[in-house]
Amino acid sequence: MTGESPGMAEQMKEPEEEAAAGSRPAPPPPAARPLARRFRVWAPPAVLLVAALGAVQLIRPLPDPRFTVAGDPYTFTGEAFTMPWPEEGQAAARVVGTGSLGTHGEQKPVPTASVAKVMTAYVILKEHPLKSGEEGERITVDATAAKEAGAQEESRVEVSEGQTYTLFQMLQMLLIPSGNNIARQLARWDAGSEDAFVKKMNEAARELGMDDTTYTDPSGLDASTVSTAADQVKLAEEVMKNAVLRKIVKMPNADVPGLPGRIYNNNDDLLVTNPGGLGIKTGSSGPAGGALMWAAKRTIEGEERLIVGATMAQRQAGSDDANAHLKVVKERSYKMIKAVQDALVPATVVRKGDVVGHVDDGLGGRTPVVATADLRAVGWGGLKAEPELTAGGKGIPHEAGAGTEVGTLAVGTGPGRAQVPVALQKDLAAPGAGARLTRLG
Repeated sequence: MTGESPGMAEQMKEPEEEAAAGSRPAPPPPAARPLARRFRVWAPPAVLLVAALGAVQLIRPLPDPRFTVAGDPYTFTGEAFTMPWPEEGQAAARVVGTGSLGTHGEQKPVPTASVAKVMTAYVILKEHPLKSGEEGERITVDATAAKEAGAQEESRVEVSEGQTYTLFQMLQMLLIPSGNNIARQLARWDAGSEDAFVKKMNEAARELGMDDTTYTDPSGLDASTVSTAADQVKLAEEVMKNAVLRKIVKMPNADVPGLPGRIYNNNDDLLVTNPGGLGIKTGSSGPAGGALMWAAKRTIEGEERLIVGATMAQRQAGSDDANAHLKVVKERSYKMIKAVQDALVPATVVRKGDVVGHVDDGLGGRTPVVATADLRAVGWGGLKAEPELTAGGKGIPHEAGAGTEVGTLAVGTGPGRAQVPVALQKDLAAPGAGARLTRLG
């Protein structure tokens, strides 16, 4: 027989079918099929999302660069300075541009006596500014000021109703012989009433951060006009910025046309004793004892260094005499003034070329900055000078070449502190793509 039997045909087909089946993958399990389809559906959007996020990272604004300071504070050498504080009352002092010398005694509000007249003068010149050499408006003495000129129980200046004096002359009469009647006259002239002027005094105190000070009258005769030594130092520093006030408070005496005689400063002996003495204002009364807001200077390396302070609630033991209290406060203040003047020394805090800090680009990059000149400062033994880096008016750049000035290095506090420009030690480059892509936040 030539034909194949059905059984043999089926036996021959089975191996062929098995071979064909082995040549293609087995179909996925039913559960895997949806996952594969999801991958094919979501993969392209995911790739686009990652690409979009990367693009966003690359075009996001860069963080503002900032300075970090390198190194430790500079400590002035020599024996640590100790201020000869008075044994009673309270006191405070600072070297303008350098820093605080500290405070002594509990800084609680106490009567200021005539030291309050400094705020009176400060407010008057805020409202009626004078330039150096100017006399200002003429002020007519009213009946009240003339009547008060005869008061025997308080300091006053002998003026008569109808007399006129320039603003500068009135300020001389206020601050040199400490005329209470002149303080009240100026208050009425400026604000219309003494109460309205006192409101201005307290507003000015708040602006200067004198939070423990309350004025209730323009002369300081009221025992309810109170302050602290620390607050009065804030005012002293501000007052000494004014050329007119600075000129008046250091006058030992003055001749004012129209007055019966020369007027004398209660600071006269202190100014004469101390060549660097600059005033500012005495005060004395039973409630206040002796009080003094003071200023002095010392010239170092051709530059005048200003020292300001306040000494309050000083008393002559066993005495009720206000003048005795005044003598004590001047003696004790002079000891502090002389000690500070003698203690001040210059030093090179940083040398030209020293690495003083870095520009931190906010994404891990740090570029060193160096001082462009020696930084000379004034201090006293034991003082730690904390360096501070500040950017220029245009801020810190994201990129710039080596040698570019990018800010200043300073030590001290407030106007007049010592400072020098700083420059990049090497090129400052903007953060690269890698840093931008991996940034957080």
